[in-house]
Amino acid sequence: MQTEKKAPFTPYERLVILILAFTQFTIILDFMVMSPLGDMLIKAMDIRANSFALAVSAYAFSAGASGLLTAGFADKYDRKKLLLFFYIGFVIGTLLCGLANTLFTLVAARVITGLFGGVIGAISMAIITDLFTLEKRGRVMGVVQMGFGASQVLGIPIGLFIANRWGWEMPFFMISVLAILIVIAIACWLRPVTEHLALQSKENSLVHLYRTIANGDYRIGMAATALLSIGGFMLMPYATVFAVNNLGISHEQLPVLFMVSGCFSLVMMPALGKLSDRIDKYKLFAIASIGLMFMSIFYTQLGPTPFWVVLVFNVLITTTVIGRMVPSTALVSAVPEQKDRGAFMSINSSLQQIAGGVGATIAGMLVSQAGKDSVLAGYNYVGIVVACVSCISLLLLYLVKRIVMRKSS
Repeated sequence: MQTEKKAPFTPYERLVILILAFTQFTIILDFMVMSPLGDMLIKAMDIRANSFALAVSAYAFSAGASGLLTAGFADKYDRKKLLLFFYIGFVIGTLLCGLANTLFTLVAARVITGLFGGVIGAISMAIITDLFTLEKRGRVMGVVQMGFGASQVLGIPIGLFIANRWGWEMPFFMISVLAILIVIAIACWLRPVTEHLALQSKENSLVHLYRTIANGDYRIGMAATALLSIGGFMLMPYATVFAVNNLGISHEQLPVLFMVSGCFSLVMMPALGKLSDRIDKYKLFAIASIGLMFMSIFYTQLGPTPFWVVLVFNVLITTTVIGRMVPSTALVSAVPEQKDRGAFMSINSSLQQIAGGVGATIAGMLVSQAGKDSVLAGYNYVGIVVACVSCISLLLLYLVKRIVMRKSS
């Protein structure tokens, strides 16, 4: 068993991991850059603080709707073709985001981006679960989800630097250029992923969708993922607005803040991936969840704070988020059968996005800002709600662990 866990990746497996990692990098960066640009967008477009949640949740809700619409036929096509189709649509949506000049056009562009981008994570997850065993999957997740850290180390600091010099639109154009190169890589080097097609029955796509949703084990896995997403989406949209107006961080310091946090993410993501393959995945998730509860409550209560203290808090919060993300994703990916994997991942991703939209909307209802340069009020309530949701997610992921143990036995 120990030898199997340490089995090396083949050259093609490394190539697949690299392509999917860069794909995740652009998808995550496209979403995450909205938060660092939040204060800049609010002031440039004269948007009210609580209305900014609409621009964030628009992506989430459209991504969720797209996933539900595609779930019925996600297992009936070559996963490479699906990935290529939706990724090209994502590129077009990201270009439109850079061309937006009002809240309405920005929201419309985010809807288009979400319709295509929201499905890509599910397709990537299905490819990973098709090509890699559970014993390797933690390491694969750790590397692929390094896009989370890489977006902070490279993408967001560079994007903020470009935005500060040439305008908030330029980061979206930067992402689009990189994504076009990835489209070429997918088309040229990724092999067709079609083994699941041999397991498909001739049932109607809607019937396949219903049967997937009707499975009780699948619903538990989906609910666990949705709750995890609510917490993350609640904290992120107003993170920079809070940092600038409450903690006293300048726009010039923001790139450094994200770069330092991202550097730790790049180190911790693969390390935690390996750790989740060696120890109990739920135990790692529980430790990280408890840490996030304390951090989210304490951090959101802060007022003007020295920059180095803010750095430390952001590193700790990032570490706890990753510590939840890696083991929970690996556990949930083991719930569906191979013949249902595409449908499950699509529905799971949809509910994750919809839950994120709900989280962003709730956060927008809890916070308020008297003026563009005023402090952000109500963010402390966001931290309390995140901690409460994390408690419930502990219970749900425990049930997921029981399901995976039952299947493996």
